[in-house]
Amino acid sequence: MNRFRTLSLVAGAALALSATARPAHAQIAISIGEPPACPYGYYDFAPYECAPYGYYGPEWFVDGVFIGAGPWFHGRREFRGHVDNRFDPHYGYRGPRPARGERAERSMRDLRFHGNEMRDGRGHGDFHGDRERGGERGDDRGGHDEHGGDHDHH
Repeated sequence: MNRFRTLSLVAGAALALSATARPAHAQIAISIGEPPACPYGYYDFAPYECAPYGYYGPEWFVDGVFIGAGPWFHGRREFRGHVDNRFDPHYGYRGPRPARGERAERSMRDLRFHGNEMRDGRGHGDFHGDRERGGERGDDRGGHDEHGGDHDHH
């Protein structure tokens, strides 16, 4: 009988505790931190390494400031900008890239941009009808942004 009483008390205590327990609500907090400090912007894919001069076209800069890419992109929703994927590691680029915190070199400001792909700043690209990969057709805004100004961004 002692055994039965003990078992009953344990079962009753377990039932009482489970009835008063509140369900836990899962909460997820994601902190992306500060965008990489790169002189010519950074790639729109992890690990968000600095992109070399010539990867991004002038429409990616407003008053010389990069508009961001990936989780730090702060351009218009419908934004599409030119990139030169010859400087993209996904296309085999293994050349030099600036380090985070490095400053832009003045001597590079005079180089001309030659984009061959469109990207949206959120990691999506190759928008057919705007510009074909590797081609030179489509919407080449020639250094002008939606505000009508030339960019001297590098």
